Amino acid sequence: MILPLFKADLHVHTCLSPCADLSMGPHAIVAQAASNDLDVMGVCDHNSAENAPAVVRAARDRNIRVLPGLEITSKEEVHILAIFDRPEQALRLQELVYQHLSGTNEPEVFGLQPVVNEEHEVLGFNERLLAGATDLAVEEVVASIHALEGLAIASHVDREAFGIIGHLGFIPSGLELDALELSPNISPEQGRQRFARYAELPFLQFSDAHCLEDIGKVSTFFRIHEATTAEIRRALRGQQGRRVLLAEGAVCPAAAERCKAG
Repeated sequence: MILPLFKADLHVHTCLSPCADLSMGPHAIVAQAASNDLDVMGVCDHNSAENAPAVVRAARDRNIRVLPGLEITSKEEVHILAIFDRPEQALRLQELVYQHLSGTNEPEVFGLQPVVNEEHEVLGFNERLLAGATDLAVEEVVASIHALEGLAIASHVDREAFGIIGHLGFIPSGLELDALELSPNISPEQGRQRFARYAELPFLQFSDAHCLEDIGKVSTFFRIHEATTAEIRRALRGQQGRRVLLAEGAVCPAAAERCKAG
């Protein structure tokens, strides 16, 4: 039996991320994802999941599965994507992140951090310094994600800013990552060649969209039974006919330039 093919972009920010465009509201995000034929979308704001439930609700009448998550900044200033099936899981991890995140946002410096409902109505503003780093070591971040049955993916590993390889120069021994994400400004083949020493880990590629036009510009295909983290994990491990397929030659330098600092 040939399993269905799901087109996924698991790294999309909302207007809550201080570096994201304020137009990144739930319905707008879902509509853009649909226009680019996405089947699965991951919502991963910086150090917070407060807008993720609204995006999940906005997608209820669409044929798109929204996986809630966060993009956590470790104390080493490394970004790790946390992807979950349910908003409750993401919000539980958010509690831990908030306990280890200090500082107050300065909107004039970092940008506004609006918390919105599915209609993009502003419910309030997150006053935490979401652009900052937690005091959690990267090993603690990954372990905490797995404790809640989520996927732990190292963000944009080819970037010097906040990429685990680009920033640290290596992946710490024993770090149990599920996959490595390539940024939009490198092709999968270039990534495999550049990081051949980490060939035992699967490579993925997502948009890291901070504005509507970038959603789905770069994506990864999963041959899986259904759009769940358990099925994606099986694909990452190549189990039971599940597979990961990257679009070779996919490079989106404009998108990469726009989200370089986020």
